[in-house]
Amino acid sequence: MNYPLFVSESVCAGHPDKICDQISDAVLDAALTVDKNCRVALETLVTTNKIVMAGEVTCNQSLDYVEIAKKIIKEIGYTDPVLNFDENANIEVLVHQQSKDIAVGADNDGAGDQGMMFGYACNETPQLMPLPIVLSHELCRKMDELQFGELNYLRPDGKAEVSVGYENSKVIKIEKIVLAKPFDPAVDKEKMKNDLYNLAILPILEKYNLNKVAKEEIVVNGTGVWEIGGPASDTGVTGRKIVVDTYGGMGRIGGGCFSGKDPTKVDRSGAYAARYIAKNIVAAGLADRCEVQLAYVIGVKDPIGKSIECFGSEKKDLKTINDFAWNLLDLSVKGIIDFLDLKRPIYGKTARYGHFGYEEYPWERIV
Repeated sequence: MNYPLFVSESVCAGHPDKICDQISDAVLDAALTVDKNCRVALETLVTTNKIVMAGEVTCNQSLDYVEIAKKIIKEIGYTDPVLNFDENANIEVLVHQQSKDIAVGADNDGAGDQGMMFGYACNETPQLMPLPIVLSHELCRKMDELQFGELNYLRPDGKAEVSVGYENSKVIKIEKIVLAKPFDPAVDKEKMKNDLYNLAILPILEKYNLNKVAKEEIVVNGTGVWEIGGPASDTGVTGRKIVVDTYGGMGRIGGGCFSGKDPTKVDRSGAYAARYIAKNIVAAGLADRCEVQLAYVIGVKDPIGKSIECFGSEKKDLKTINDFAWNLLDLSVKGIIDFLDLKRPIYGKTARYGHFGYEEYPWERIV
């Protein structure tokens, strides 16, 4: 990792793309709750007072798509009519069953799609994740918490961007922090900046024992004022925040997103398995940084490709690392699903603040 400066961003739960991810994953969770062998590939689109849900769902019970979407909208905080998007938005459902041509492969324990996916880990943080994306996620989560609590003048939507300085692949300081969050225009913008600096930025920097960033290096709402966020300002679609969902750009990303896909889709399960392997390599002290690539073909059970890159940070020879890695779990599609217990409703939370770095997820276990 030779960048002297690396920047990552995250987005708040109310960001239009993340609304879509959460609705799509809520449908997946609802389907898995009643049918662990369901097949789901659901896309969501949101715009001004409009939600479109489209895709393929095969489930042994019918699902109330409209109520699922409404519940998510309320949870995120879209309850004020001034935002031009709330639970009363027009909801259009265009869902049919999974194609038989896809189902025939998945029914025989093969991959539900072709593609390549990556997992990444490094020893920069306790989560074995890159520091820029960890801080960006933490800031977005904190802004959302403040929106429902101490700073209730904040509104749904928002972003965080963190610039981290490196020397010889080691973190040396936090250079700059950029926050964006809609807020009630009745509140002075300088008050908002001071509140976020004191209640969000400083506590998170202290949590990670990082340098205090001067207020001059903090940007809040670059254009000065941001009153209305969400779908009324920016159309959202499922799967457009895959860099936010993964490693903030520091690790490579695969060819597909995660949200709205059941685990027979290797875009999701394969990426989780690759993260599990990479994290365990770093946790075992075999390397400071590790990236794992897997590749699958639709209908085929086992990966057609698997590789490991440690960027020169390895502490053991590559044969030792490979032997360790490929014995961690069975990388057939069924093997991944069974080992990580993926046929259960655990996906709704993943659609906020990234899929990696949280101990509650099975792909984050350390052997």
